[in-house]
Amino acid sequence: MEFGTAGLRAAMGAGISHMNDLTIIQTTQGFCRYLEKNFSDLKKRGVVIGFDARAHLSSGGSSKRFARLAANTFISQGVPVYLFSDIIPTPFVPYTVTHLKLCAGIMVTASHNPKQDNGYKVYWENGAQIISPHDKGISQAIEENQEPWPQAWDDKLIDSSSLLHDPYAMVNKEYFKDIQKQCFYRNINKETNLKFVHTSVHGVGHKFVQLAFKAFDLSPPFAVPEQKDPDPDFPTVKYPNPEEGKGVLTLSFALAEKDGARIILANDPDADRLAVAEKQESGEWKVFSGNELGALLGWWIFTCWKNNSRDTCAIKDVYMLSSTVSSKILRAIALKEGFHFEETLTGFKWMGNRAKQLMDQGKAVLFAFEEAIGYMCCPAVLDKDGVSAAVITAEMASFLASRNLSLSQQLKAVYDEYGFHITKASYFICHDPKVIQQLFDNLRNFDGKNTYPKSCGRFKVSGIRDLTTGYDSSQPDQKAILPTSKSSQMITFTFANGGVATIRTSGTEPKIKYYSELCAPPGNSDAEQLKRELDELVNALEKHFFQPEKNKLQRKTE
Repeated sequence: MEFGTAGLRAAMGAGISHMNDLTIIQTTQGFCRYLEKNFSDLKKRGVVIGFDARAHLSSGGSSKRFARLAANTFISQGVPVYLFSDIIPTPFVPYTVTHLKLCAGIMVTASHNPKQDNGYKVYWENGAQIISPHDKGISQAIEENQEPWPQAWDDKLIDSSSLLHDPYAMVNKEYFKDIQKQCFYRNINKETNLKFVHTSVHGVGHKFVQLAFKAFDLSPPFAVPEQKDPDPDFPTVKYPNPEEGKGVLTLSFALAEKDGARIILANDPDADRLAVAEKQESGEWKVFSGNELGALLGWWIFTCWKNNSRDTCAIKDVYMLSSTVSSKILRAIALKEGFHFEETLTGFKWMGNRAKQLMDQGKAVLFAFEEAIGYMCCPAVLDKDGVSAAVITAEMASFLASRNLSLSQQLKAVYDEYGFHITKASYFICHDPKVIQQLFDNLRNFDGKNTYPKSCGRFKVSGIRDLTTGYDSSQPDQKAILPTSKSSQMITFTFANGGVATIRTSGTEPKIKYYSELCAPPGNSDAEQLKRELDELVNALEKHFFQPEKNKLQRKTE
């Protein structure tokens, strides 16, 4: 295993390539030494550690055990540890770092990965996930601290230590107090007839979403009974990932039909992501894409800010962010409304760190999102947060229902006002790193050495940005503005018809992903024509750039 900006993620089990007691101890020893080097007051401030409900019976590994071993490592060196006594959503860790002004945070979770996996996610003192060079510094420190320290396995020692604190009760109170600053329509919430179904997909989210609804004076959502309690086997789903579409929501649809609920809210197992579905007039269910929900939440949060801000000239200090592979709908809203929009590299580590920089300069960062159903709706958490996103979506839906509007109708209204943004994203699975390397080498040497494709089927390429090599054809010096990374593959193609497509490797799974978007100016209301054009572009992309048959790539299946 290699420690990167996403920390660690691998299967639980024996051996140095797996998550187990030894690799957790080694990782934490390295992290502890790195923090000692960076913070003279580490022993005063301390760290926070949280965990989800994952467990692996055959190897004895579990998120809780790993969290206790990590706590033991820090406490053995005289570092105070705020260890949650029970399972929590991932966003509670960055929240606690910020709230208690700690040096760092660790969350033991593999989010929505398959059941055999676990992970170790790290936050810096600013409350955001680590970015370079910290990953390299921690990695090196792990290499230098491989031998377990005395009593490293004896996690019972922490129970009697005065350095062990439990932030569970305090955070459960303070977090829900803080997210209420995003509650603007309490009276509508109290009276709405709109019914919601919530699923935590066998993860940690159930209790916390119930509490969030209570904090907003909304009636509690109906919980999918088979999925509401944590279960590390995820028995009712093939993948515990709401991003995978309707398959994960089968039980939610059934409960919603039974109880007459119109909206489904689904968290992934560590509750930092949110998927939303709405029953249409036709009786069909529409599952919103991450970009569609990003458009709705962006519109909603800006509208609430505008209606409640006493100082309209402050709009010049308002920002929204999204990642470079997400829809540019926020850019269109920002252009028309007069606030700032910035794009970052893929992943919330970039958005969280950028948001903190802006906030330190006195700016208001209202919202950030990525198409992988991640939303940061509340400045108290500088990471994606599926709990606050769920309750804010519920308030938005209740408000719209009081005006006889559905989420789908409002989404169309957003596109009518700011221009249609049609997106399509998918992936291929590939377990052979050589094939992946070859695919990207081919794109960089398409018509001879060091030449990128000039067209893709009938679609002419008008611009190329390669964030692996740092090349950008649209810049005067041909150098990309966003940071580049040689360790991950990412090429963006702009097409003459206004389409944009990005192809990249995943940091945590054996996938080659693609993201495509067609944007039309306001007034071009032929969405169906745009969809057909984008479908054609995506088909060409798959055929000419991915060559799935030749490269033996496995398609995403529902």
